[in-house]
Amino acid sequence: MTSTYCEQSSMAFEKFDSSTPMAASVKILIAGGFGVGKTTMVGALSEITPLRTEELITELSAGVDDLSGVEGKTTTTVALDFGRITIDQNLVLYLFGTPGQDRFWFLWDELARGALGAVVLADTRRLEGSFAAIDFFEKRGVAFTVAVNCFEGAPLYTPIEVRDALDLDEHIPVLLCDARDRSSAKNVLMTLVEYLINRASSRVGS
Repeated sequence: MTSTYCEQSSMAFEKFDSSTPMAASVKILIAGGFGVGKTTMVGALSEITPLRTEELITELSAGVDDLSGVEGKTTTTVALDFGRITIDQNLVLYLFGTPGQDRFWFLWDELARGALGAVVLADTRRLEGSFAAIDFFEKRGVAFTVAVNCFEGAPLYTPIEVRDALDLDEHIPVLLCDARDRSSAKNVLMTLVEYLINRASSRVGS
């Protein structure tokens, strides 16, 4: 038995090539106000069954949380959403969706620890709800993009109009998306990754 075990172990070591580079893992936050589609985006993107911490909205929470514009919402994230997406053999993104309600904002500092970048999801019906997330990342020096989740029946604005309304710097990417659609959500992530690469390159060059 010992001989067989040693042979199997030897074969396993032979299959393992230490020269093969490990894929870089990057932590990305999906953030924004209450009901903007963070859980939906993580679910659309994740190649694994996403971890969700959703609870039903009760009458008590309905009296605390601002449901204006999302009166039909029946669940809410109380801690985080977690998913994973492999961009290519060299890059794996770990996605952390933040809770949107003010009463759970104490979790944001811990979730943001070690994050390389963030997506701030926005809803044009309640665009003012994006300011808190934008301010959070600006104060902590975390690079972010703004993605407008185009809800059915919501006012339609161009990325330039959204940028002006949110008073964003010109270099911060702003784009429209459908958080339910994987290809649209993936485009948001790729935009963020390209922004992070360009941002790092410009810092090295300076």
